[in-house]
Amino acid sequence: MSQDTPKNTSESGAGADEQQQLLVLRDKIDSIDEQIGALISARATCAQEVAEIKKHHSGDVAPMFYRPEREAQVLRKAMERNQGPLPNEEYARLFREIMSACLALENPVRVAYLGPEGTYTQQAALKHFGKSANVVSLAAIDEVFREVASGACHYGVVPVENSTEGVVTHTLDNFLASNVNICGEVVLRIHHHFLVSDITKIKNITRVYSHAQSLAQCRKWLDRNFPNAERVAVSSNSEAAKRVKGEWNAAAIAGEMACDLYELNSYAQNIEDQPDNSTRFLIIGSQAVGVSGDDKTSLVAATRNEPGALHQLLEPFHQHGIDLTRVETRPSPTGAWNYVFFIDFNGHQHDPIVSDALAEVSKRVSDLKILGSYPKGVL
Repeated sequence: MSQDTPKNTSESGAGADEQQQLLVLRDKIDSIDEQIGALISARATCAQEVAEIKKHHSGDVAPMFYRPEREAQVLRKAMERNQGPLPNEEYARLFREIMSACLALENPVRVAYLGPEGTYTQQAALKHFGKSANVVSLAAIDEVFREVASGACHYGVVPVENSTEGVVTHTLDNFLASNVNICGEVVLRIHHHFLVSDITKIKNITRVYSHAQSLAQCRKWLDRNFPNAERVAVSSNSEAAKRVKGEWNAAAIAGEMACDLYELNSYAQNIEDQPDNSTRFLIIGSQAVGVSGDDKTSLVAATRNEPGALHQLLEPFHQHGIDLTRVETRPSPTGAWNYVFFIDFNGHQHDPIVSDALAEVSKRVSDLKILGSYPKGVL
């Protein structure tokens, strides 16, 4: 036993040294937390003062508490100041939530999204506006447009394109009949999970529920792992997760939020065929957005029914060195075999070069509608 004594003493000393070092660091963390708390409170107080100034000077017009261009600038500056070790996106996400909470003190933002609860669109809404926003689930894209147009909701979030499956045509078509503006964008990495319930018998799965696009995005994985299971398209991934709760021979493809919401088990994660699978969502509202310094503009144009019409439409952008990021064609509601073009490009409509290009475009088309200029997605 005497031979063991030095070893035990050494271990005891090492443990005491570790505890002492941890105590020092914990005291340091407590001190930092106190400073952070004081600064957050000071920022919240400033937000309240901003609200009072806006209310005082707004007169009969409802003040705009949420400024997309200002928010984008704050988040970009936060990322520029980041000294690590947190990645830029995680660092900015902390500021996103602080800003969300402060904005709620000024005026809670009411945001409509394509539901039901637990969908990727809800996840995109919370990513963009933060968890202090008041988010409202709606059943269809056109309902989101109507809620925003009527003023019942300040903003709306709708999907517009997926990197694997392409454009969401119903969203584009709604812009033709609506006067809402695009106020922002958010890009969400889409990670699909294969979800089962506590009563699911994995070897006996005969059907898989999901949205049609999600089924398409996981086609190869399903072919390898459940080739004989029927693939049933439903209105949303959240609806798919909900159905699985009571079916022992079914599974669902959905996201982590739906998994948690319906208390399911994730049998397999990240089953999408393309590892960089992403969906872009648009933020729609009633306001025009100022210049943030790194912006996009979206428009829709109707060309004359004549040879070379598309070339005539696009040529001014090339002449002025403007980078087009997306061009989509949709049938025009005005008649058969007529088409309209949805175009996204880098720059703000009030940038001098962009303004000159748009003036030239307007002379070459039968109709031109600016859907909005807005900050590029930061998070």
